[in-house]
Amino acid sequence: MIRLKCLKTDFFILIVFDSEDYIRTVQPNFELIKQIHPHAVIISAKGKEVDFVSRMFAPNEGINEDPVTGSAHTVLIPYWTEKLGKNNFHAYQVSKRMGELFCENLGEGLKFPGEL
Repeated sequence: MIRLKCLKTDFFILIVFDSEDYIRTVQPNFELIKQIHPHAVIISAKGKEVDFVSRMFAPNEGINEDPVTGSAHTVLIPYWTEKLGKNNFHAYQVSKRMGELFCENLGEGLKFPGEL
């Protein structure tokens, strides 16, 4: 596993790795995550069967791992748009519950299916 990129916003830090398997199997150290960012840490990698996979941890907010996080995708979609050169994505948030997302980068925002 190699860390490829680290991006920080006010609410998230995004750490991109080179392995979907790592994202799926990592056992997070929540005490360490609390020290990395005051709100939330997202980890992501290019997917094997989808565009990308991710997980989101927010132990400082009382959520060790969020099963499916729309707000995390406000960081993920712009990153993967630049990396993959596309605007429509099929993604998995690979938490224990697992979530499948279809997202579109609209430039000024994101669109999830079912939204007006």
